[in-house]
This record gives sequence, C-alpha cells and structure tokens, in this order.
Amino acid sequence: MNTNNSPTKRKSSFLSSNPVMRRLDRISDYSPSNSATYGGITAKTAYFILFTVVGIIVHLIMAEKLAAGDPVNINYKGFEIQMYSNEVIALGASVVLAIVFQLLAFFVKVTIPVTGALYCVTQGYFISFLVFKVLKGYEYLGALALVITLVIIMVMAILYCTGIVRVTKKFKMVMTTLFITVVSTTLISVAGYFIPLTRPLVTALSQNILFSIGTSVVFIIIAALFLICDFDTIDHVVSDKLPKKYEWQAAFGLAFTVIWIYLKVLDIILTIAGNKKDS
Repeated sequence: MNTNNSPTKRKSSFLSSNPVMRRLDRISDYSPSNSATYGGITAKTAYFILFTVVGIIVHLIMAEKLAAGDPVNINYKGFEIQMYSNEVIALGASVVLAIVFQLLAFFVKVTIPVTGALYCVTQGYFISFLVFKVLKGYEYLGALALVITLVIIMVMAILYCTGIVRVTKKFKMVMTTLFITVVSTTLISVAGYFIPLTRPLVTALSQNILFSIGTSVVFIIIAALFLICDFDTIDHVVSDKLPKKYEWQAAFGLAFTVIWIYLKVLDIILTIAGNKKDS
C-alpha cells in the first residue's frame, strides 16, 4: 500500500490488463477524502452484471414478437435452429450496438455508467439467444457454463489474494506469448482460407472438434490471466486512493472480463454438445 500520500506510478504494457482497465495504471490522481473502495467497485460490478440480466429478459420478451418474417434454417455448431428474418435483424443489430457501446466505453471513459450498461444489455441479449434459442431443450447447459465461470473467478481470486500468482514481468510475458500465438494462428487461418491450396486444410481444422475446443481453452486461459490483472489493477485503484469516479472504469473492466469468460465457456459447451448431438 502506498504511504507517500500519492499514487504509485506503475508501468503499463499492452497486455497489463483488458482495454478498459489499462489506463488506470497511469492515472496519478489522489483523493484521500473521496477515494475508491472495494465495496464501491463490487457494487458497480453488480450493476453491470444486472444489466446483462436485463438483456436476457429483453430477448425472452422479444422472442415471440420477432418470430415473424421469412424463416431461415441455420446450423450453428451442430445445432439446427430456425430463425425468422426479424430475429436475424435484431441479433445483427445487437452485435453492431455491442461494438459501438464497447468502443465508446473504451475511449470515452466518462460515458461508462451508460455505455457500459448498454454494452452489457447487448451481451445479455446474445447470451439469451445462445442459451434459449440455440440450446433449446438443453438450457441447463447455460447454467453449467455459469457454474464453471464462477469457479474460474473464485480460483483466480484465491490465487491472487494468496499471492500464489503475482502480476510480474514474467507473468505478463506469458500473457503476451499466449495472446500473440492465438492472434497469429487466427490471422494465418483466415489468410489460409482465401488461398485455394490451403483452404481444405483450414476448413478441416475449423470443423475439427479438438482444434475448436483447444482454441477456446486457450482463450479462457488468456481471459483468466486478464482476470488476475484486473484484480491487481483494482487493488492499485483502492490502495493508491484514486478518486471514487474511477470505480466505474474498474467495475466495467471486471464485468467485461467475466462476461468474456462466460461466453468462451459456453462456446466450448456448445461445441461439445453439438458434436454429441450429431453423433
């Protein structure tokens, strides 16, 4: 904890935390009378998670109303689903809005209480689509993904709080290596798809369940490492007595990571369930 009545200035790297959290490491404000607290960050994180639930409710309410227009049959990870044109438009709109609100939250921090909440609504809408539309009849798998996500969060929190895992240069190097590997593999795969000679190989890999699961597991590992970095940044915000207004940024950064982990866990479950469904 800082004892010099001024925040500790820490070096920030590209992967020191998720995009929302990153700039918090470079903030030099100090407010001993109205500083951020763990309780305040926890309450604001719950606020964003609540809006994710709102997004789920919105999808469930709109589901019947959007069941109009031309039907379209879609195969998603082995699940045959029938969607109407209105549903496709609404889902596409939620994806576009998610990108817009996410960018606004990243670059215009003062808007986070609103844009962050709206981003969470769009994510809740998408989660509801996956659980109640794609996994129709297997909705319990959405609850399973939630349990696994909570376990990951608890394990990462214990590892950080006990000091078993520390955010050191070596830690960040591991994160960077994993991130670059995944991004490079993705870019090579995309490029390979447009090359006639390598397209069959790329297609075969994309349809390979072990490759798909392996890729998702790596993404979850990266997200879990980001979670450790988020805890470290939150500790910095509170210990160095940054103004209370930064609670919003820290809370949204944490909620952003949690939602990301849940979606990646759900993606693995969808891949496994869809493959078993086909066999």
